[in-house]
Amino acid sequence: MRMTSRWLLLAGLLLSAMDLAAAELPAPPAVGEVPPQQLGKDRKGSPVDLADYRGKVTIVTFWASWCGPCRRELPVLGRFQDVVGRDALEVIAVNFKEPRADFDAVVRANRKIPLTYVRDSLGTTSDQYGVNSLPHMFILDHEGKVAYTHRGYSAESLPGIIQEILSLLPDEVKNRAPADG
Repeated sequence: MRMTSRWLLLAGLLLSAMDLAAAELPAPPAVGEVPPQQLGKDRKGSPVDLADYRGKVTIVTFWASWCGPCRRELPVLGRFQDVVGRDALEVIAVNFKEPRADFDAVVRANRKIPLTYVRDSLGTTSDQYGVNSLPHMFILDHEGKVAYTHRGYSAESLPGIIQEILSLLPDEVKNRAPADG
């Protein structure tokens, strides 16, 4: 009986700590808001600033190596970016609080997927975005404002997400031949 009480107390303390940690995060950027602009540095060490992507639809997606849906979405988003063309669509994949080795392993496995990868090992960017579950995606319109958000979605959600992205693209982009033929 005494051991059970200790475990219940420990579980309660852990849940309270998790609630406190989640409560300290700011709310994620809402639809219509301009999200934090500085996302960190890409694989080459260049700063990634969302202001540089104004004029095109931009996807900021948070992922981790241990997140199956995240790992499945990266190739889909990369292929979609290829088909649409980087002049109209940019996908920025921000790694969620992982060591360099885990980040590098996923990037190496996806080396043919031309996404902009950002490593956020300390969680600075994900904390600014209020990210506490994965996957977590922000779709920005051509003005850099949040048009759609998705948190904890599944593969079944991707066709609807693709439709949302298409709704933001200009007709001349939607009607042209795919960028890669």
